[in-house]
Amino acid sequence: MADIEYFFSVISPWTYLAGPRFTALAARHGLSVVYRPLDITALFGRTGGVPLGQRHPSRQAYRLADLARQARRAGMPITLEPAFFPTNAAPASYAIIAAQEAGGGDIAALVQGLLAACWAEDKNVADDAVIRAALEAAGFDPALADKGLFTAADTYTRNLEAAVTAGVFGAPSWVAPDGAVFWGQDRLDDLDAHLAEAV
Repeated sequence: MADIEYFFSVISPWTYLAGPRFTALAARHGLSVVYRPLDITALFGRTGGVPLGQRHPSRQAYRLADLARQARRAGMPITLEPAFFPTNAAPASYAIIAAQEAGGGDIAALVQGLLAACWAEDKNVADDAVIRAALEAAGFDPALADKGLFTAADTYTRNLEAAVTAGVFGAPSWVAPDGAVFWGQDRLDDLDAHLAEAV
């Protein structure tokens, strides 16, 4: 089973919208997914991106309008201006890293559960109780929220470096087994076609 690398931020609404379709796509192609949560603000700084709050008002307004459109198209609930955004993405990212290392649960469900907590449920994904609940709901030991933090922090940093090296500059992004990069939830059809052609 080939690996596909999935670079994302747990506070990215576009990653939230991509989740169910990407999970189905990966299963359809028999891919093993390597989940690589990263610091999106640091990625912007390294690759020429601009943090949301520093973008021109017209860009910010368009983002909100497009998020609403894309959520309707996907049939997914979304809170366009969540109560806890932005928030510290590191604790939830560390939990994902620890869970992926531990195994035994549904990592895709964990990632989507944390994204939904932010973008559909108005919860703070930096809150320990929210992280523990997401771990438990996805079949993982809630105590993973406290385990391997130093190792997870190191992996979180290495995920950023791996993203920059691979040519990733936004979230969500996927690096196919042949190294091709696809950025954005609206490029899943292109990724699907690419994977089909690569067989």
